[in-house]
Amino acid sequence: MELIAPKQIANYIGGSLQAPLSGKYMPNINPATGEEYSQTPDSDSKDVEEAVGAAKAAFPGWSTTPVEERFKILNRIAELIDENLDALALAETNDNGKPLWLSKKVDIPRASSNFRFFATGIMHFSTDSHNMEDKAINYTLRQPIGVVGCISPWNLPLYLFTWKIAPALAAGNCVVSKPSEVTPMTGYLLSKICMEAGLPAGVLNILHGTGPGCGSAIVSHPEIKAISFTGSTRAGRDIAAIAAPMFKKVSLELGGKNPNIIFADCDWDKMMRTTIQSSFSNQGQICLCGSRILVEQSIYERFKDEFIARVRKLTVGDPLDYNSRQGAVVSMPHYEKVLGCIDLAKQEGGKVLLGGKPVKLEGRCANGLFIEPTIIEGLGPNCRTNMEEIFGPVVTIQPFATEDEALQLANASDYGLSATIWTQDVSRANRVAAKVHSGIIWVNCWLLRDLRTPFGGFRNSGVGREGGWEALRFFTEPKNVCIEL
Repeated sequence: MELIAPKQIANYIGGSLQAPLSGKYMPNINPATGEEYSQTPDSDSKDVEEAVGAAKAAFPGWSTTPVEERFKILNRIAELIDENLDALALAETNDNGKPLWLSKKVDIPRASSNFRFFATGIMHFSTDSHNMEDKAINYTLRQPIGVVGCISPWNLPLYLFTWKIAPALAAGNCVVSKPSEVTPMTGYLLSKICMEAGLPAGVLNILHGTGPGCGSAIVSHPEIKAISFTGSTRAGRDIAAIAAPMFKKVSLELGGKNPNIIFADCDWDKMMRTTIQSSFSNQGQICLCGSRILVEQSIYERFKDEFIARVRKLTVGDPLDYNSRQGAVVSMPHYEKVLGCIDLAKQEGGKVLLGGKPVKLEGRCANGLFIEPTIIEGLGPNCRTNMEEIFGPVVTIQPFATEDEALQLANASDYGLSATIWTQDVSRANRVAAKVHSGIIWVNCWLLRDLRTPFGGFRNSGVGREGGWEALRFFTEPKNVCIEL
C-alpha cells in the first residue's frame, strides 16, 4: 500500500473514512514552515455519537474473537507500520516539527513495537486462581470493558496514540479515539493501515477535533466506560472531574518536571552525552525530559562550562536536514508559551547562560517556529520556572552539596513522573532511587524502556499505570468466580 498525506483528513468511523458531520475543518500547520498543508476535521458530539454506535455494534464480535485472531490482525498492523516507515516518519515530522531522523529512529519504530508487544502479550495474559482447601476454588476472569476512549497528545503523536490503542484492542475492547488536533496526520494514516490489515469495522474509530469540541464529548459519553488520556495536568484535572461522577475507569498520564541528579562519581562522558539528550530531545517536548539538572557542588563549574560548550554545537535547523539536531516547536501557541517562560525565568532572577531567543532560518523554514536550546541558572527550587512544566528546549541547573540536599531539590516539585540518577556508587543509586518521588527512575541512562514495566507517575503526574500487564489490566474488568467443591 502507498500512504499519502491528503489535503483534507477524514474521520475513521465504522470501518470507513468520512467527513465530519458538521462539515467544519481546521487548518493543519507545518511548524517548520508556518504553512497550512492540510485540513483537519473539527468533529463534535454528533461524530462521537456515531463512532460510539459503531463501536457498540462491533463489540460483541470483537470481544469474542479468539486472541490468536486478534494477534494476527494487530501484528499485521505492526508490519504495515514498519513497511511504511518513510511515509509515516515524514508525516510525523511535517506535523510536529521534529527532525526526520528522530521520527525514523524513535517515533515510528516504537509505534509498531506497541502493536507487536500487546498483540503478543494478550496471548500470554493470565489470571489467578485460589484454592480454599476442600471448600471451594476461586478463579478470576478478565473480560473487556466494552467501548473505551483513548486521547493522546501532540509530542509523540503515533508513538503515544498506539501505546493506548494497542492494549485496548488486544484486550477485546472497541475504541473511540482522538489524536491531537495539532498533529493529526499519522492518526489518519493509521486508519488506512487498519483498513488494509483487516481490522473489523467499528473496532477502532479515530476522530479528529479539539479537546473542548470532541475530546470532552468522548469523556462525557455514558457508553464509553473507560478513558485513557495523556496530556497536560490541567486537562487531566478536567477529565477526572467529568469521569469520576460517572464512575468511569480513568488512566491519566500527565506532565513532568523531572530531576536529573548528577553526582561527582558519575561516568562523565556518558553522563554528558545522555544529559544533552534528556534535556533537548524532541525540542524538550517529551514528558520524560530532565528539565531540572541538579549537580554536585564539587563538579558544578566543570559541568556548566562543558554542558554549555556542547549544547552550543546543537544545530537548530530544517527538520528534513539530517544534520539538524533540533527542529521546530509544535505550534505558535506553544512557541509563545515557551518564550514567555524564558522571560518569566529572567523576571524571577534567573541568568540565561545559553540560548533563550527565537531562531530565524532562511529558505523553506523562514517562517518556522524555532527556539534556541536554553540553559538557565540562579533559580531556587520553589520559583515557577522550577515548579511548572515548560515542555520546551529549556533546562535549569542547580548545585547541591549533599545527598540529602539533592533529594530535597529533586522532590520539591509537585510532579513525580521520572528522574535520572548519575553515580557509580551502587548503594547510593539504590538509596536515592528509593527516596525520589517519581514513578520511573533511570540510573546511569535515560529513556531506556522495557515495555513490560509499569509506566506512570506520582502526584500531579497522573493516576494509574500504563504498559505491560498494567495496561491489559486497566482495559479489562476482573470477575471472581467461586465454585463450591
